[in-house]
Amino acid sequence: MDPRDNPCTPNAGARPPALVGREDELAAFDVLLTRLAHGRTDQSVIVTGLRGVGKTVLLGEFRQRAEAQGWVAVEDEVIRRADFGLRMAQLARRALLQLAPKARWKDRARRAAGVLKSFTVTVSSDGSLTAALDIDAAEGFADSGELVQDLADLVVALGEVAKESGRGVVFLFDEIQHLAQNDFEALIAALHKTVQRALPVTFVGAGLPQMPRLAGEAKSYAERLFRFPAIGRLPGDEALRALVEPAADLGVAFTREAACEIVAFTEGYPCFIQEYGRIVWDEAEGSPIRSPDVTSVRPLVAAKLDGSFFRVRAERTTQLELRYLRAMAELGAAPQKATEVAAVLGRTAAQFGPTRARLIEKGLLYTPGYGLAAFTVPQFDKYLLRTLPLADIGVIKDHQRPIDPEDKNRDSHGPT
Repeated sequence: MDPRDNPCTPNAGARPPALVGREDELAAFDVLLTRLAHGRTDQSVIVTGLRGVGKTVLLGEFRQRAEAQGWVAVEDEVIRRADFGLRMAQLARRALLQLAPKARWKDRARRAAGVLKSFTVTVSSDGSLTAALDIDAAEGFADSGELVQDLADLVVALGEVAKESGRGVVFLFDEIQHLAQNDFEALIAALHKTVQRALPVTFVGAGLPQMPRLAGEAKSYAERLFRFPAIGRLPGDEALRALVEPAADLGVAFTREAACEIVAFTEGYPCFIQEYGRIVWDEAEGSPIRSPDVTSVRPLVAAKLDGSFFRVRAERTTQLELRYLRAMAELGAAPQKATEVAAVLGRTAAQFGPTRARLIEKGLLYTPGYGLAAFTVPQFDKYLLRTLPLADIGVIKDHQRPIDPEDKNRDSHGPT
C-alpha cells in the first residue's frame, strides 16, 4: 500500500494517531490544572516507565492541553551534567515573557524580572541571559548562591506573576532521571514553596521507573508533592485499538488473526506496535491485511527494531558492560539479583559493582529494589540472547538458567 498514507508513527516522541490507554493520566492532568487555576493545591506528576512506552508522547499531550487552557508551558530534556541552574533561568525567562511581555509589565512582573536577574547573575557570571531585560537585580532574592534557596525565590516570583495574570505555568521535563540529586532537591523545594502559597505553577516530569526512589532520596516529603503514575505496555484490547483504528479511518482493515499476531509479537509495547504497523502497511498489497502479510514481514520488523531500537543502546556499552547485560539476559527479563548475575560470569557482585553502576548511569538498567537491577528497554533480554552467543561474550557456558514459567512463550512473543 502507499507509504505516503501510512498512519503509523514509530518516531521517538511522535504522537500515535490513536492515543489509547492513557485516559486516566490525561484526566488527572486536567484536574491538576483546574485545581491550581482555582487557587487549590494538588500533586504534580512524574510519569515513569520503560523506554518506548510513550512517556514523551504523554508530555507532549500535557503541553497541548495546558496551552489550550491558557497556561504557559515550557519544555526541556534534562541532560546529564548540564548546568541545571542556567537552564532553569532560560526557562523562567521564556515563561515570564510569555506571561507578561516587557511592554506590559506591572509591578509583579518587574519584580520577577529583578529576581530573574539576580538568579542569572548568580548562576552565570556575565548575566548575559537577562541583559536585554534592562532591569536591576532584586537584592536579597535568588542571590545566595545556594540553588535550593535561589530557585525557590525565582519560581515563587514567577508564580505570583502567573496568578496576577490569571494564568499558570507548567514546567515539562523529559529524562528527569538525569537530574543530579542537588538539582532535584532544588526543584522539589521550589515546588514546595509554590504549594505553600497556592500559586499556579506545577512541574511535570517523565523518567525511568526509579524516579519515586530518587525523589524520596532528594527530599523526604517528595511523595506528598508528586504522583508517580507508571505507564507500560497496552492491554490486549487497547493494543488492538492502537493498531486497527488509525488504519480503519483510512479504509484499511486487519483481520482479527493478523492484528492479534502483531499484538502478541510486540507484547503491547506502543513503539513496537507502531513499527510493526508501519512495515506491514508498506509491504501489504491491500486491505484487509491478513495473517500471511504479518508473518512475511516479521524478519523486516525484527531487523528494524534491532538496528534502530536495540543496537544503538548496546553500542553505548563497553565490552565488560555488554557481558554483564548478556549475563542478565541469561537469567531472564525479570529484575535480577547482583549476586546471581555475577555468578553467571564466575565473579562476585562486588567485582561487578562499578560495571553495574555505569549501566544504571547510562540508563540501560534501573534498580527496582535493593540488590536488584532490571532492563530499561523492553525485550532487550531477547535481543541479547539471539544476537550474542555465550561463547562470544564470555558468559560461563555451563550456567543453568533458572526455570521461568514464561520461558515456554519466549519464542512466540517479541522479535525472533
